[in-house]
Amino acid sequence: MKKELIIAFVFCSLLLSAQNQLTVSEIWEDKFSPKRMESLRSMKDGNRYTVIDIDLINKESEIISRFYDSSENQEIILSSKKEVLVPFFTNYKFSKDEKKIIITTQEDKIYRRSTRGVFWVYNTTDKSLKMIYNKKIQEPHFSPDGEKVAFIFNRNLYIKNLIDDTIFQITKDGDSQTINGITDWVYEEEFGFVKAFEWNSDSSKIVFLRFDESKVPLFSMDIYGNDLYQYPYKFRYPKAGESNSKVSLHLFDLNNNNQFKVLFKDNFSPYYIPRFKFTNDPFVLSVQTINRKQNHLKLHSINFRTNTSKILIEEKSKTYVDVNSNLNFIEGKGFLWTSERNGYNHIYHYDSNGKLVNQLTDGKWEVTNLFKYNSKTKEIYFGAAKASSIERGVYSVGLNKKIRALTQETGYNGAAFSADGSKFIHAYSDDKTPPIYTLRSTKKGSKIRVILDNSDLKNKLQQYNLPNKEFTTLKINGYELNTYFIKPENFDPSKKYPLLLFQYSGPGSQQVTNRWGDNRDLWHKMLTQKGYVIACVDGRGTGFKGEYFKKMTYMKLGELETQDQISVAKKLSLLSYIDENRTGIWGWSYGGHMATHSLLLGNDVFEMAIAVAPVTNWRFYDTIYTERFMRTPQENPDGYDLNSPINYADRLKGKYLLIHGSGDDNVHVQNSMRMVQALIEANKQFEWMIYPDKNHGIYGGNTQNHLYLKMTNFILDNL
Repeated sequence: MKKELIIAFVFCSLLLSAQNQLTVSEIWEDKFSPKRMESLRSMKDGNRYTVIDIDLINKESEIISRFYDSSENQEIILSSKKEVLVPFFTNYKFSKDEKKIIITTQEDKIYRRSTRGVFWVYNTTDKSLKMIYNKKIQEPHFSPDGEKVAFIFNRNLYIKNLIDDTIFQITKDGDSQTINGITDWVYEEEFGFVKAFEWNSDSSKIVFLRFDESKVPLFSMDIYGNDLYQYPYKFRYPKAGESNSKVSLHLFDLNNNNQFKVLFKDNFSPYYIPRFKFTNDPFVLSVQTINRKQNHLKLHSINFRTNTSKILIEEKSKTYVDVNSNLNFIEGKGFLWTSERNGYNHIYHYDSNGKLVNQLTDGKWEVTNLFKYNSKTKEIYFGAAKASSIERGVYSVGLNKKIRALTQETGYNGAAFSADGSKFIHAYSDDKTPPIYTLRSTKKGSKIRVILDNSDLKNKLQQYNLPNKEFTTLKINGYELNTYFIKPENFDPSKKYPLLLFQYSGPGSQQVTNRWGDNRDLWHKMLTQKGYVIACVDGRGTGFKGEYFKKMTYMKLGELETQDQISVAKKLSLLSYIDENRTGIWGWSYGGHMATHSLLLGNDVFEMAIAVAPVTNWRFYDTIYTERFMRTPQENPDGYDLNSPINYADRLKGKYLLIHGSGDDNVHVQNSMRMVQALIEANKQFEWMIYPDKNHGIYGGNTQNHLYLKMTNFILDNL
């Protein structure tokens, strides 16, 4: 009997152990995705907020209004479950008075940020539902008075009057070469916005961008689909050194239906217009322009009342100036601006004429974003990497420069403030803790209640005995580099382990952060269960450690970053528990470039590399990104050619897996095809995988499961 019990115990233990092994399919079935507060909006009364609840399986959605101070009282504002006439929707936005809601249905993805769909306006007063337009449109937005909606259809700007349901077409020249009111491909990707129009505060005017793409080279890629013949997908894509769209700014006056081109001071003709927004004055527009080299940014103030223009701020750099959205106008107090002119990104206060009033924050740390200005307390709420470059905190600073910490937790802290600024929803995570949402008092920073804690996910993952990240720094090439390790849960320092490096390494990026990870992090932890040590090191050129550290890779992308990863591999190979003959590296996009470049130039260090969607020749990538850091190929040919892995194919010694989506509109599959050809000509053996019609993210259907299983097997077989 005793023997039987022992056998049963051993069997159960073995079974439990087997159950605790993560699998690729489990990860990519999203079994471990945390719950989040999706589409969080603060209501103007300062007492309530709204979120969206989406059931993708049953195609049902709801907008839910909740009181900040109570978890029990909630109101369903709109539901596709309960109201027959309301279709399944995936997003929403309120009018300024919160009496109307635009809901998004039948949404189709275009590029990274752009979509088109069928949009409806729901009136909360009379419960009516109106389709904005009977075809799929882009970027509908309410006028401030809530009586109109501006939107884009077929590259033209329209206005729908919600009072009488009439539609007015503002522009009529939108075609294959002209875009109105939304951005072209390169603006969307590199300046990070799609909607290229803005209402003024009294709803009498709309300013919009017009893109003339006629000189931009046409790029074509095949879409294979399921039909008998594939078809070419063509779009305008300016590769480094090629022509960009000619961009202009236009104003439409609804009072007289007049449209005219916006003129700048001294007939200045901007090359890029990456940001524009109306001030609190309905007649005054702020516009940011930047030159092609992206080292001279101007903030303009354009007054339509007086038809005058002036420059408020100029930011200049020997390298480049970052464009951000941290411009905040303060009623009667001028505006807030962030700049890294003193070596770190900080907040500056200017009067309405562009005269500096005060630098509000200072020190060897970075402001990461501006959340809100509280006009009652005269405080600015902001996020910053103040305590540590790998963490984020929430702070306030007064116009008197007094800084207060609103969060004390070590890790990643974010905030969504109520309309009156008296409270905020605190979003917190670290590597060990999935996102926790709590309500906090802004005045004291104290916790009021827990809203969502993801405790069920934390409990589920505990069954797998997964290791946590170990954060440290490594001194590499004279610099302290942020680093994390993930070691097997049963790590034995007397044993030898293979090492897999993961990195991205792009300018201003950051991979080493003390926050809750994504499925890729879970995959890394799964690999530790198979006996691997994972390490990630943010080398020179990465972000949140000051301007000098970030910009030292200028004009030579990939050179210092590759040197750092090779040096990291050499240094870690000296550790007693690392097998120096089993060192691999992998990455995606810029990280794929780095994995390839490191394997070729560090062919005596790395035995294996996986490159997903890599840039293999900097001449193939877009103007705005590449020229920001490298200038044009005509100006800097060596910077391009000496740091493109395609030129070093003959140095391949280790095992190499190259992966790309054939429908990648961002990093074109051309990069991989040319790399493949170079390897063939050098008579080098390698493996590669093409995912038909998949974009830069390589997802959809079973794709991610297949991709990560492919990479897992390649690692197991070759490292």
